[in-house]
Amino acid sequence: MDREIAAVDAQVQKLALELPNLPDVDVPDGEDDTQNVLVRQSGEARELGFPAKPHWELGEALGIINFEQGQRISGSRFYVLHGDASRLARALIAWMLDLHRLQGYNEVAAPYIVREQTLWVSAHLPDFENNMYHDYQDDFWLIPTSESPLTSLHAGEILSMDDLPRQYTAYSPNFRREQISAGRDVRGIKRGHQFEKVEMYHFTLPEESEAALERLTAHAEETCDLLGLTWRTVERCVGDLGFKTRRGYDVEVWSPGVGEWLEVSSTSNVGDFQARRAQIRFRREAGGRTEYAHTLNGTGLGLPRTLIAVMENYQQPDGSIVIPAAIRPYMGGQEVIAT
Repeated sequence: MDREIAAVDAQVQKLALELPNLPDVDVPDGEDDTQNVLVRQSGEARELGFPAKPHWELGEALGIINFEQGQRISGSRFYVLHGDASRLARALIAWMLDLHRLQGYNEVAAPYIVREQTLWVSAHLPDFENNMYHDYQDDFWLIPTSESPLTSLHAGEILSMDDLPRQYTAYSPNFRREQISAGRDVRGIKRGHQFEKVEMYHFTLPEESEAALERLTAHAEETCDLLGLTWRTVERCVGDLGFKTRRGYDVEVWSPGVGEWLEVSSTSNVGDFQARRAQIRFRREAGGRTEYAHTLNGTGLGLPRTLIAVMENYQQPDGSIVIPAAIRPYMGGQEVIAT
């Protein structure tokens, strides 16, 4: 009977892990991202005063983005950044990590390759399975986001009240088997199978997680502000929340070359959904009963879309690109990208 019960328990556990999180009662109704709700916006979209070029034209004319080389090396949806584009991307990452440290985050460098269990814990399995790269020989997975390893930093631990809240930030390359339909985002560097971003991650007390979501989103908005980008924040409706989020926002920046709002940050309150899977608990007092912590995650910010927005918003009539003031110290004081 013990063997039979163990088999049934394993089946129940597998089925339970396939159940999505429950949306918060205050999340707006809606079927998809077209029904997300505008929360706030920082000013109007920038008027350049001349016809705006898309980033792929700017990059090719300046010799800093090479699509042919990327396809030659890896195939479609890959590209090579050269010279000042590569330096600008690296500078943005370093600057964002330093900014988040000032916002109260502890920087970590986590693995980019993880075990399957790590992805079940973060709830990227089973929901995201078809979008991830899996090495079947060694049973390793390439991460789709550094949220995956950050969730497991305290897996199996019982924390004290003094341990919470904890805030982490991490840079990572990310790998996704994007299913890109013909005719959609086929130009430029907006969507690809490999990209980079900086992540923000919170472990909080349950009663503090809603305030933490607002703080996390404000940190993403501040990042956009300091880059001089026009941004807007929308609350995701029920149909756009995804598998594990109970409530969340998208922060989007205006990019005049492509003529659209680009999502550069997605912030989510997951509640205790990941903590239950990871067995991340805390005690309010010594010897007291254990409770599950709450976890939250947010992008702070994502490349290449931040790179696109900087290139297109700071372009000049002659095709050169002004480097945002906040980033210049990270590029040796350089002010302009030009031929």
